[in-house]
This record gives sequence, C-alpha cells and structure tokens, in this order.
Amino acid sequence: MSLVQTVDHVALLPAYLAAGTAVLVLLADLLVARPRVTVAVAALGAAATALGAALVGAGDDRGTFCVDDGCSYVADDRAGLVGVVFALLTLGVLALSGPLLRAGRTPAGEYCFLLACSMTGGVVLAAAGDLITLIVALETLTLPLYVLVGLRRGSLAGAEAAVTFFVVSVVATTVTLLGAALLYAVTGRLHLRPLGDVLTDGSTLLDLPLTTVAVTLVLAGLAFKVAAVPFHAWAPTTYDGAPVPVAAYLSTASKLGGVVALLAVVQHALPATVTGPTLALLAVATMTVGNLVALRQRRMVRLLAWSSVAQAGYILAPLGALALSAGRTGDARAAGYAAVVAYAVFFVLLEFAAFAGVVALRPAGADGGAIDDYRGAARRRRWVGAAFGLALIGLAGLPPGLAGLFAKVTVVRSLLTGGAGWLALVVALNAVLGLTYYLRVAATLYVPSTGTPAASDPAASGSASGGSAPGGLAIGGSAIGQPAADRPGRVVVTALAAATALAVLLGLAPQLLLALT
Repeated sequence: MSLVQTVDHVALLPAYLAAGTAVLVLLADLLVARPRVTVAVAALGAAATALGAALVGAGDDRGTFCVDDGCSYVADDRAGLVGVVFALLTLGVLALSGPLLRAGRTPAGEYCFLLACSMTGGVVLAAAGDLITLIVALETLTLPLYVLVGLRRGSLAGAEAAVTFFVVSVVATTVTLLGAALLYAVTGRLHLRPLGDVLTDGSTLLDLPLTTVAVTLVLAGLAFKVAAVPFHAWAPTTYDGAPVPVAAYLSTASKLGGVVALLAVVQHALPATVTGPTLALLAVATMTVGNLVALRQRRMVRLLAWSSVAQAGYILAPLGALALSAGRTGDARAAGYAAVVAYAVFFVLLEFAAFAGVVALRPAGADGGAIDDYRGAARRRRWVGAAFGLALIGLAGLPPGLAGLFAKVTVVRSLLTGGAGWLALVVALNAVLGLTYYLRVAATLYVPSTGTPAASDPAASGSASGGSAPGGLAIGGSAIGQPAADRPGRVVVTALAAATALAVLLGLAPQLLLALT
C-alpha cells in the first residue's frame, strides 16, 4: 500500500472557509471587541462557506487524503449540498440570535466562535470517507453545542440541559468509537467503501459475533445523535433548557449531522441485510413514540423536540427498507438513499422556520414558553403568525405546506419501491397521528385572545414590562406587537421570511432538491 497521500485543496475549500471563519471570529472578538463586528464576521464567513460548498459540489467529484484503498475526504454532489445546508443553518441561527445576544446574558464572541466551529464539523462530516474522519467531524459538530446550551449566564435550566447533553453524548461517542474499533479489528479497513466491500465479499465475517457487536454499537451510537427511540430521552430536556436559537441549531444542524453520519455508514460500510431490520424497528418505534408523547406536550419547544423525534423516524424509514431491497435493482436502493437526504433537507428547513416563528413571537431572550402563550398571536402579527403556521402545516405534511407533503411522499414512494409496504403504512398512520398536535398549535395561533397574561408564565404578571398594552396579547410578560422594545429585530423576521420563501419554492418545485439528491 502506498503511504503517499494526495491533497486536493480545491476539495478542501469549504472546510478551509469554515475553519477560517472560526479563526476570524476569534480574532475579531479579541482585537475589535464589538459584538456587532463579531456577528458580522461570523455571518460573512458562513455565507462564504455556503458559496464555496456550492461551487465545489457543482464541479466534478474530488477526493483528497487518498491512499490505495480509498479517500478520507470525498467532495461530491451530496457533500456540496449538505455543506451548503450546514452553512445556511449557521447563518440563519446567527440571525435568530440577535435578541439573545442583545439581552447581554450571552457573550457574543464565544457564541459565534462555537457556532463557527460546529459549522466546520458539519462541512467536514458531509465529505467524510473513513470512520476516523466521520467520528472526529461528528464530534467537532457536537462538542461546541455542549457549551452553547449552557452558555447563557444565570440559567439553571441551561446548565442542567448542558450536563444532560454532555453525559449522553459522551456515552454515545464512546459506544460509536468502540464499534468502529471492533469493525477495524474484524476487517482491517477504515475507509467506508473498502470496509463495506470486505464485509460483503467475505460473507463469513458477517457470521462472527464480534461483527454483530461492532455493527450494533455503531448503529446505537449514531442513533443517539439523531435522537432515535430508545436513545432519545436527552432531546426534550436539552432543547427546552437551551436558548431557543441554540435549540433550533440542535434540532436542525445537529440532527442533520447524525443523519449524514448514519447514511454514510449504512450506504457504504455496513451491509443492508444486517442494518435494515434494526433500522426498520428503530424507525417504527421513533415515529410512534415521538408522535404519541408530542400529543401531551404543553410547552412549545418540548412539542417541537418530540415532533423532531418523530420526524427522525420518518428519516430512518427508507434505511430500514434497504434490507428488503437488497435483492432488487440499484434504482430501488438509490431511491432509498435519496429519500433520506431529501427528507432531511425538507425537515431542517421547516423545523428552522418553526423555531424562527417561536423567536419572532417571543420577547427578546425569552424561552419558548407554553403553547397557550401563543393564543391569538397570528391575529396580532399576521405575517409572522402565518409563516409560523405554514411551517407547522408543512411539518404535518398538509397543503399548503407542500414541501412537507412532498417530503413524506418521497419517503413513502421509496418504501414502496423497496418492497416495504408495511413500513409505508406505518409512516402514513403516524403522519395522520401527527396532524393532531400540529393542527392544534396552528389553530391556537388564530384563537381569539382574552388579552390576559398566561397563567403558566410566572413572569406574565406585567410587573416587569409595565403590563400589557390595551388589546395586546401577554406573552412572557409582554404583549405581542407591544411594546416595541420586546419585539424581535428585523433580522429575525428576515430569516423567517427567507426560510418561508425557500419552503414555498421547494414546495412548488421539489425537483430542484430531488435532482440534487
């Protein structure tokens, strides 16, 4: 085997831009020490990273850090698409973070630096070609989030959420590393494609108990990252304790990272006959438990957290069908992989729009509050409420949220193509179950408000903000639309409008995304 590795700097351009953003943010915070400048540098760096990932992804496939049996970094179409999504999510979360940073309880420099570091991990993860690069990139994506969750000063809930997230993630990482080490012991390979070839060609290896243990550990560790049942309990507590923009990043970018890692391992390294049944069971349990528990939620962020658990089940379903499609044509398997990527992108877009609606309808720096706090919100802030409602309808998979509808159609079609009709039926039944809570929240936005503070919010007595304005809706101690000091900045509304416009565009022309996947 040749020990000389080729290095393609063009392939590495998105990673260079993401890492350079983190360095520039750190320098800007140290030298200029002005939060506006720091945030602007982070935003420009995220935009540049998205552009770089798009340009590299639009070109020919490139590999770097290559040896005889494979490349550790592969910049192809999928890597470009995922890199663009990670960078845009970072840019969007920076926009949502304006009220949080202006509240003064979160240091802007550290906040932007950690977001840029997490973005770097996501961009590298999208192109990972071996187990080491994949796990290191996944942890680079995740590690900054431990700090971001608990970075807000004086927040006991944030500290508890950070500790919960840290402990669970450390366990998940340990399990994944142990599984990867055992796979290397069995096959002598680290690159994903050669590892898969060895397991497929040497069928006797699949009969070894050590191989079964290795595959189980890898799947279990990555299932933690996507909050799949029964490895999901950390997600609602962490999301609800984190600042809302950080919860938005956890629910979108962090979950996307877990999906990308799981897809890379399942598609290239682990035989579908081994992983398929396990993932099918995980998918059924995840979507069912997520939807059932979401029905009982009374807090907005916890409802979105449990709904994201259910959505993870829909994402895993096509991977679970791969065992049944193993003997079918390559088109059936390709449809399953494409459905995973397409649904993940549709989901993170709609989920981000939903969290943007929460930030836009809440006072600056406040938590997500109770669902009843949003009663009549769309009557006071018509366009913001309509965008939030459209995101919820899209997550439910109903018109006019066509992006969510096409996402579910893509998943069901891939399951039928793969011969997993029973799993398609489970997805359809769970989609109907999910309508209950999505429509309940969307209807709450338009229910006439009594104009009194919500009893569930102890800060809603009006003493902190001087009481509600006449006819205003009290939310967390302030009225929606009044006073102006509690209204989100234009950047938050702009981010919500951009996410809504993109969701409408993909809903009207889903082939723009499906062609890429």
